[in-house]
Formats: sequence, C-alpha cells, structure tokens
Amino acid sequence: METPIILNYFTISVSCFCIILLYASTLNPVFALENCTFPAIFNFGDSNSDTGGLAAAALLTPTPPYGETFFHMPAGRFSDGRLIIDFMAKSVGLPYLSAYLDSLGTNFKHGANFATAASTIRLPEIIMPAGGGYSPFYLDVQYLQFVQFKIRSQITRQKGGIYANLMPKRDYFPKALYTFDIGQNDLGEGFRSNMTIEEVNASVPDIVNKFSTNVKAIYDLGGRSFWIHNTGPIGCLPYILANFLSAQRDRHGCAKPYNDVAQYFNYKLKEAIVQLRIDLPLAAITHVDVYSVKYSLFSEPNKHGLELPLVACCGYGGKYNYSSSVGCAGTFTVNGSQIFVGSCERPSVRVNWDGAHYTEAANKFIFDQISTGAFSDPPVPLKMACHHA
Repeated sequence: METPIILNYFTISVSCFCIILLYASTLNPVFALENCTFPAIFNFGDSNSDTGGLAAAALLTPTPPYGETFFHMPAGRFSDGRLIIDFMAKSVGLPYLSAYLDSLGTNFKHGANFATAASTIRLPEIIMPAGGGYSPFYLDVQYLQFVQFKIRSQITRQKGGIYANLMPKRDYFPKALYTFDIGQNDLGEGFRSNMTIEEVNASVPDIVNKFSTNVKAIYDLGGRSFWIHNTGPIGCLPYILANFLSAQRDRHGCAKPYNDVAQYFNYKLKEAIVQLRIDLPLAAITHVDVYSVKYSLFSEPNKHGLELPLVACCGYGGKYNYSSSVGCAGTFTVNGSQIFVGSCERPSVRVNWDGAHYTEAANKFIFDQISTGAFSDPPVPLKMACHHA
C-alpha cells in the first residue's frame, strides 16, 4: 500500500527535477554539433549487452536455438541474434565487441565488453554456480577488469609481436565511448528473494550510488564520453508475469507494481546523472530512456509489426510460454518422451525471446529509436554523443 506514496512523490518532484536537470546541463556544455569518431567502445552491463562473457566463463553457456536468427549458431548472447550493443558498434563503424573474458580468437583493438549475463551493480547475495545465483562479475569487478585491461593492453602493445595490434592504442581510451546497461538484475534479485515492493524501492538509492561510484572511477581513468541506459519495464517480462500471477496488471497486461519499481530506479538514476554532470565537468554524459522505447513494444506491438509481446518465443508452459523449471533450449519429459524447448516459428515478429530477454527484432527496433537522440538527454544522436577535447 506504500507504493502509491512513492509514486506521488515522483510526480510532485518532476517539475523541480526538470529545472535542476536544465541547470545541470548548462554547467556541462561538452557536446558539439559534429559527428564523433569513437575508436573504441568499452561496455559494462548484464545480459542485455553480454556478447559472450558469461559463456566464456563457463558459468552459463547459451546453446541452440540461441543465436539462430543472425549468427546461425550460439554466439554467447542471450537472444536469437544481435543485441543493442551490436547495433551500436556497427553504427559507429566498429566491429562487434569481444567479451573481455573470452580468450579464444578475440580482438580488443576497438574495445572490450565487460558485461556478463546475470550481473548486478551491487555484490549479489547468491553467486553462480550456486542455484539461483547471479554473476560474480558485478559492476565493481567489471571496473577492476577494465583497470587491468587498460594497463596490460598497453604493456602488450609495447612488447610488440603478433598480439600488439589486437590491443587499443593508448589514445583510444579518452576518445572511446563508455556504455552502461545494468541494474535490472538488482531489482530482480530483490523480487526473487521475496522482498516486498517497498523493500526493493528502499534498496534503490544505494544501488544507484554504487553505479555513480563506478562512473566516477572510469572518469578518473580518463573516460569522457558516457552513454547510460536506464532499465526497462521489468513488469512486462514473462518471467515476472509467470512468477507473480497475483500482481496488478496495467491495461497492456504488464505487472504494474514491478514496472513502478523500475520507474523509481530510473528516476533515481536520472537524479544521479544530474549530479554526475556537476561532479564530472569534462564528461559528455548521455542518459538514454530505453524504458519508454521498450514499453512501446508492449503497449503498441502491432504498430511496430510485432505480436504476442508478453509471450516468450522460446519457452514452454502456461499463458506466457515460460516456466521456471524448464527454459529455452532445455528438455522435459512427457509420457516417457523427451521434448526439446525450441524457438517459435517467427522470431522476427516477436518481442520476447526466452522470458527475460528480447529478440533481435526487438533489439533492432530499440536501437533504431534510441540512436536518433529522440529518447536521450541531452537529445543528441549516438554519433554525436561525445566529448570534444
């Protein structure tokens, strides 16, 4: 019953917050009206942007039909194809990012991806491989990996030899784009541990503070261009809908209390970014509202040529084609026969892939929307979201 109070506070604060945001933006005039040249991307995040990190760590490896749409084989991504980060890299003329943890055939010349599926901002209570655990590579660890990478990549370049050209040049680091898509699992961990909505909300300020600490640390290492996604409508994901059947639904069928928590997280994140712009005067910080874009996939799927947004494409069981006991690429037994959980017939018109992740079609739509700057603060397209020295 306390959630409406939080939401009322959110509503009342919007006007004042907008004034603060405008003021902070004027203190941070680092964007220029010209295209950026990003020689590298360094990404931090969870499964929404993991290009093979958790798979390389052998903690959880996607198997067929993962990757079937674009790569035609599993590619370390928890989707049928490409992720938003893949489309971002391609759009600025860079190759797909190699996972930092992947030691086989990797090329880090144009950046590295520190994201792993099931990552959180804060240290999770239960860590893989324990059942129900989260990635050991939470944001603090991803930052430390970046520190190691920055130092050791330059040592490798100085040594010369066959590996030198696989590492970024020293001047790539201040010119690179630093991207973040993380936080959803911190909320999900709270829900899965039976915390109340109010308790999860109460944890949000500390989660966001720890996020800010890592952004500041990367700034101190020379990072200047930051592209930060807020979190999506978690209450629209089949794994939430199937596990919390009694939760109030909104008019599009999403679990409203869980989306309310996501929106509160996003409000506190936006507030933190205002402060970051003041604290980091030389940084170009773009705050990207992926929540609004993703929610449009659930509220207006037909408009975007998509269907069944609340139903997993690759899954089994119930109204949402999702079960906690058997997931995408799993098997179960019926009358003595094993049944494989495979893909739906047309992933290209579906929103959700496996209950927790988006299809390539949805990821492409999201990228097309956010890359224009229409959902960014400041409203600059991706190709112009940099700090010009």
